Formats: sequence, C-alpha cells, structure tokens
Amino acid sequence: MTLEISPAARDALEGWIAHGRALRGAAETTLTAYRADVIDFIAFLTAHHAEPQGLAPLARVTTPDMRAFMAHLRADGVSHRSMARKLSAVKSFYRWLSEREGFEPTAVLSARAPKFQKKLPRPLSEDAARAMIDTVETQSGEGWIGARDAAVVTLLYGCGLRISEALGLRGRDLPLGESLRITGKGRKERIVPVIPIARRAVETYLKLCPFEIAADDQIFRGKRGGALNPRLIQKVTETARMQLGLPATATPHAMRHSFATHLLSAGGDLRAIQELLGHASLSTTQAYTSVDTVHLMKVYLDTHPKAG
Repeated sequence: MTLEISPAARDALEGWIAHGRALRGAAETTLTAYRADVIDFIAFLTAHHAEPQGLAPLARVTTPDMRAFMAHLRADGVSHRSMARKLSAVKSFYRWLSEREGFEPTAVLSARAPKFQKKLPRPLSEDAARAMIDTVETQSGEGWIGARDAAVVTLLYGCGLRISEALGLRGRDLPLGESLRITGKGRKERIVPVIPIARRAVETYLKLCPFEIAADDQIFRGKRGGALNPRLIQKVTETARMQLGLPATATPHAMRHSFATHLLSAGGDLRAIQELLGHASLSTTQAYTSVDTVHLMKVYLDTHPKAG
C-alpha cells in the first residue's frame, strides 16, 4: 500500500525529526524508530478514513480514532511494550505539531498505553564481574588488545559508563584524573568519579597501544588503528561469559547494571546513583531497588533458619 500523505504533513514529520535531532540530541536509531512509528500511525489513519492524511485531518484525530489504532496494533500481534513505544512517538509528534499548528491534541495525548511488566536489569555478582574483567583480558593473543578490552569493561563496571560513552573517550580526556565529564544521552553532562583500578587499566592499555592518540582521537582503537567498534567488546564479553558459565544476560551493559546494583547494595543513595548513571528520570534508576530486593529475598530464603 502506498502511503498518501500531503507534502505539508510530510514536511511536518521531517521538521519534527529535525527538531529532535537538533534540540533533544536523540540518537539516530531512536529518531529512525520514532519516524517509522509515526508513519505507521499515519498509514493507519489513511486506511481507517479512506482518505489522504494532510495537516487538517491529522488535527481532527478523535478518541475513537486512537482506540481503533490501539485495537489495530493488538490485532496485528504488536507487543504491549512496542505499542507503548509507538504511542509515545505519536504523542511526541502531536505535542510538537499542535504547538506549531495551533490545534488541541487532547484526544491523542490522553490515549493510554497498555501496561507491561518492565524487564528488570540482570546484574552480575561481584565475583562474576571481577571474573569477567579478568577473562576478557585473556581472549586476545595480542597483549595490547587484551589490555584494551579489559580497560573498556573496567570502565563499564568501575564507572557505570554506557559502552558508547567509554568508546567515546578521546585523547583530550587523558590522563584520566579522579573524575570524568561525560556527555550522555540527550547531550546531558555528568561528572563520574574514576576509581584507581579503572585509571590503572586505561594506563596499562595506553602503554601497550601501538598507535599515537591525538586530542581529537578516540582512545580505544581497533586492530588497524581506527575507532573501536562496540561489537568487538560485545563479542569478547560473549566469549568470556561462555567460558565462565554465565548466563546470556552477562553483556557489556550488564556491567553497568552491576555497578549500580552493587552501589545500592553497599548503601548508596538512589539519587546519587541516578546522577552517576546519567538517568533523566529517577523512575529509571528505581528499577535497581527491585533488583536489590530480589537479591535480599534470595539471601534471606537461603540463609534464614526459619525460612525453610
């Protein structure tokens, strides 16, 4: 089916995407997914009303239209999580479009997303996290590559960095001090303490690295000297976790989850952990309280004399 959409509506869609790119600093993959979600919505309206969708029809969307859209997604077998994401994209588009065009978007913004069970982060134990770092270092026959991989994974666990943030470090960030200024999602800056073991891991890698690193160069390099591909870190952690007998959830991102969970277990303040992780909302960080509760209940059931 060919999507019939007016040039004005198409321009509005692209304007919204450009707005997200310029002002919110959203990742390209996120913008691509959001664009596809809004196009799916417009395609549904085109079929539902049997007419091309321009700005005027888009402004006339009703509550029954939104109910029909959600029913259409359910009939297509779309998961609750994906339905919620699609609705979020449509609402974001309508907030922007209604301000630009001056219409009332209540019918769209009041639509309720289906409830779904959020997946809890799956952290590694402290021993498993340490073993992962040690094992990652042994995967390559070249010493500098092993030191590189260990340094990256140490930054994920020791500083709670996202893999993109660790691989985004540049020569100007050297030598690593007691803290790092990190620019994360949405171009939000935060200060992250760098523990001594993480500094030493990076220093060891730099001593062995065969490439010069200028101020604008990324610190972590591939075998031929280009920027390190994150897939290589994913592959080396996958090999390490199979050697260690860890579950498939033992990924590079799990090291960041482990950082947060272990801090919380040691009595860390939730708000401080939010700042360290760079979460925009405290509700995102609060998932770790559930993880910690699960761990505490397991310890209780395993050790309390009356629990059995």
